[in-house]
Amino acid sequence: MEFVPIDKILQIRPDTIQSIQKMYNLDKPGSLKEAKRIMNEWIQKQPHFNKKDFGDSYLELSIILNKGSIERAKSQLDKMCTIRTLMPDFFGKFNCKTDFEQLHEVAYSLFLPKITDDHYRIFVSKFSDVDWESPQAIYFFRHVAIMIEYVKVHDYMGGAIVILDFSEANVMNFLKKLSPVLVRQAMTIFMEGYGMRIKGIHIISESKFVEGFVMLLKQAVSAKVGNRINVYRSVKDLHDFIPKAILPEEYGGEERSLKTLLEESLDALSSEEHLSYLEEMNKATTNESCRPKDQFVEQYGGMPGTFRFLSVD
Repeated sequence: MEFVPIDKILQIRPDTIQSIQKMYNLDKPGSLKEAKRIMNEWIQKQPHFNKKDFGDSYLELSIILNKGSIERAKSQLDKMCTIRTLMPDFFGKFNCKTDFEQLHEVAYSLFLPKITDDHYRIFVSKFSDVDWESPQAIYFFRHVAIMIEYVKVHDYMGGAIVILDFSEANVMNFLKKLSPVLVRQAMTIFMEGYGMRIKGIHIISESKFVEGFVMLLKQAVSAKVGNRINVYRSVKDLHDFIPKAILPEEYGGEERSLKTLLEESLDALSSEEHLSYLEEMNKATTNESCRPKDQFVEQYGGMPGTFRFLSVD
């Protein structure tokens, strides 16, 4: 099937936009425009938001990823701004080419150019059998955050399918060096902060230690998403649910190699345009002194990890 470029590295199907809007009752003339107007009007009234100008594309995909619910999109945006305040180490104006250069020896991570027939974007991380240090894990999660920032303003999708490929890597090497708290914080950012809907997490590995990695992931996500974690022994198993037209050549697909796709992705993520955008989005934090203290405790008191207390007096 033909794919339509909507960006220099991302493509959609000809019916993607119309199908997704219809799915969430946003296909009537003016309905999506009105939803974004309501969302933006609400943002202007939030005294604790340090940033009030979110782009049209950002708001639209936020509403789409929340299944057309404006109220859920409001809650998700509030949570994202709060998370930036509570967990600043995950964010920054990073150049993915130069700041994470060593990371790309550990893992090739990117969103694939083409989208599935039900309009989900495939995210792939292919891990290598190389030595790495535990502190480097934060660079992986920063890289993912920067990629999600990119798709939030350049893509149109219903959610994501995640492929974690350990077919050439030592799972135990990664399992020993990943902090459960860090993984849980990262998954909270990606799913609750950015609002990424995960249709499935597919792990490729023949290792007997992969079950330990699955347990680590299940501790970091909801039971609903945890039930969507699957383990396969071979990359060929991906052909059962992902068309070859979408998969890279390493997986028996028709798409360009992962190395080529990664280079194209890094060019886009490291462009002056995107670096400026990251700098602007890093202002999307909260001033907790402007939010009622009981509201903060009620909404964010149970978030994972250990955070420094914020003064809200």
